[in-house]
Amino acid sequence: MLLLLMGCQSTRTVVAGQDKPDPPNNQAPADSNFSEISRAELEKELNIYRSTLFEGKSEQLRIDAASMMLFREEAAARKILLEALTQTENIDAKAAVCKALSQTRGTRRPVKNKEDFIQPLIDILTEEDIATGKLAAEGTLIFDYDQISQHLEKIAADASLPVRARLNAVYALELHPDIRVTIKLLMLVDDADSQVAAAAEKALDSMGIQTGKGVETRKQTINELERQGPEVFLRNLLIRQESRIREMAVKLNLWQGLYLTALGKIYDGISDDATKSKFLSEQLNSSEPMVKLWALEKVYQWRVRPGSRLPAELGPIVVNLIADANRDVRLKTAKLLSLMGELNTAQSLLAQLEMEQDDEVKTELLIVLGGACYYASLPDSPIKIPPEIRQQTLEWAAKYLSDQDPKKVQKGAEIIKKLLEQEGVAPAEVDRYLALLVEKYDQQKSKSNGILRAELLNVMAGLCGQSSACRVKATKLFSPLFEQALSDSADSVREAAVDGLISLDKTRALSRLRKDFVNDPSTIIRKKVIGLAGEVGGKEDLVWLAEKIGSNVENELSWQAMLKIFDGCEVTILEEWMDKCSLEDSLIKLSDGQKVSFLEIAEQKAIAENESELLKSVRKRLAGLHQKNGEFERAADYLGRLYKDAETAVEKEAILPDLLDSYLRWPQVQLAVELVENCLLQKDLGPNSAVIQSIENYLNAPPVGADPNVVIKALAEINTPKSRPMWQQWLKAWIERLGNSKNENKVSKNSTNWGLSCEQNGNVTALLCRYLRTVG
Repeated sequence: MLLLLMGCQSTRTVVAGQDKPDPPNNQAPADSNFSEISRAELEKELNIYRSTLFEGKSEQLRIDAASMMLFREEAAARKILLEALTQTENIDAKAAVCKALSQTRGTRRPVKNKEDFIQPLIDILTEEDIATGKLAAEGTLIFDYDQISQHLEKIAADASLPVRARLNAVYALELHPDIRVTIKLLMLVDDADSQVAAAAEKALDSMGIQTGKGVETRKQTINELERQGPEVFLRNLLIRQESRIREMAVKLNLWQGLYLTALGKIYDGISDDATKSKFLSEQLNSSEPMVKLWALEKVYQWRVRPGSRLPAELGPIVVNLIADANRDVRLKTAKLLSLMGELNTAQSLLAQLEMEQDDEVKTELLIVLGGACYYASLPDSPIKIPPEIRQQTLEWAAKYLSDQDPKKVQKGAEIIKKLLEQEGVAPAEVDRYLALLVEKYDQQKSKSNGILRAELLNVMAGLCGQSSACRVKATKLFSPLFEQALSDSADSVREAAVDGLISLDKTRALSRLRKDFVNDPSTIIRKKVIGLAGEVGGKEDLVWLAEKIGSNVENELSWQAMLKIFDGCEVTILEEWMDKCSLEDSLIKLSDGQKVSFLEIAEQKAIAENESELLKSVRKRLAGLHQKNGEFERAADYLGRLYKDAETAVEKEAILPDLLDSYLRWPQVQLAVELVENCLLQKDLGPNSAVIQSIENYLNAPPVGADPNVVIKALAEINTPKSRPMWQQWLKAWIERLGNSKNENKVSKNSTNWGLSCEQNGNVTALLCRYLRTVG
């Protein structure tokens, strides 16, 4: 009833104030605007206020009732308040009026004839206990010190009064920043009553005033204050108070840190999840905001830890904190709830959104609410919310969309996108919200900053996506906007327009974009077009993509797009590009790795299409590239296939030296020996033999760390026919060369030349003996 009356009073005041001033006290309003409310109705209304003040169930209701009457013009309202202050039976009503008086300092509405309250407050200071006296002392802050100085100083100094009255007065003096208060308190330090003296000294200490030792010291302090004057005193007082506030803040942070550290140690020492959950529940229900924030952070860490499952009992506790009195707690709770989609939070979020006053918290609540509605609208979601909540969420998003703050507009647009993407919104409503997006976009066209236009276009592009429930309507409405935005001067707007066209039709988008945007000033646009070519491009895109090979920014991206096109094209296209993508003197400056990637695609195409000549050419080029890069295992693999598939002896003879060289440098000595042995079975190997030449090349330039001894030993063990004298001569020469080379370098144990001296290694001697036995 009180809340209803407060609303009625507010409405009536506005209506009445439109034409005439309020009527004077105790006079019935004569004008027509006020004629609706009779004297009897006013009395009834004031009786409700009085009843609430004296009998209200909560302190806040009692304070609200007193506050409403403070600003009423009727003398009867003031009489009720004075009655509450002067009666002795109902301390709660008296306290409510004192608090209401103190709270008026935070409003812009002045209390008329506030002098009416001076004597009742002074009487409370004189008569009541310390607790109620402090409330009355705080109520005196609505007066200038000149108005109450005589009363307060007289009570504080009157030894005949009860000590509690004097202590109340000392507390009231302490609240007023005035040089006269400080002087009076310095005098009271020497009071005969030890409690009063101690209270005065404590009050001075809170002001940063040193009382000193002895009466003379305090007199000097008083003289110094009088010399300074009020202005210097207030300036120095402000400086001291700010310094004390900083010191107290440091101490507070220190002790808070120590307390939270202790909580952390206790929490980390708990190994059982159930006990941890109970401990966090206790902290989440703490009365201290910092403890709640600490607990919320622990819940967050638990929630995001891989493989962990948050206990179900923590969910409702976290949801309740969305309405916490502390702003930081509400904000952190909202952000945490955005990760807890499994909770049915929409109703609580919407209720708090309606009441929230903090702008940042309000925005975060709307974001989380939008996410909750989106999650609930998914086909497999276990959570279902009433359609009206989703509708109200859309209305809130529309409010944000219409705001002047770009950040709010962006959030509103994103939430509209989320909710329209899913089924469940009536067609007429879909049309309405899509039209709102267009309207907001049109409003931004005249703005030089294109950031918001780009963000709105991104939202539109999302609504045109394949998974959007309103794709058809969105496409029809937004397609012209995307096309127009391609000519926008802002890069971000053009980038968003490109995304929009891609969301409509990738093939058509590429056909449009390859004409004018492959060299757009925006790197992002160029990359988008290249990526699109990789997805849906064809042979007509290979030329402009090849032109970008070698650029610092788009080299690899362009090449990957070309590979995708090559992978999907016909063999004839690969043959057309074979030399361009594999020869050293090609105008397209590909790396060896890029050439290999192209040739591997060509290899698979040739195999699939049974193109033997193409396959032979590709494998030869692949083998050459791998040899060049020292990848002898892969080179040997391709050369081995070519050797096996060679149809004539001439073809095999041409492949043989490279294959043998790859075996030796791989190294696969046994494969090399087998290859030489097969050749010896067919004929002797003279100086013009490719095999001899390959071995010579190897011995003249062996790989770093290789030991040619191993190769010569393996070759010497070949059981050759006696009719191979040229081979025997070559083998003898290699053994002798090896021995001479080792003797020349025997002093160097770590020589990089191949082999050791004969005195150090018996391999050469053994090989020579084997050779002599072979030749008889």
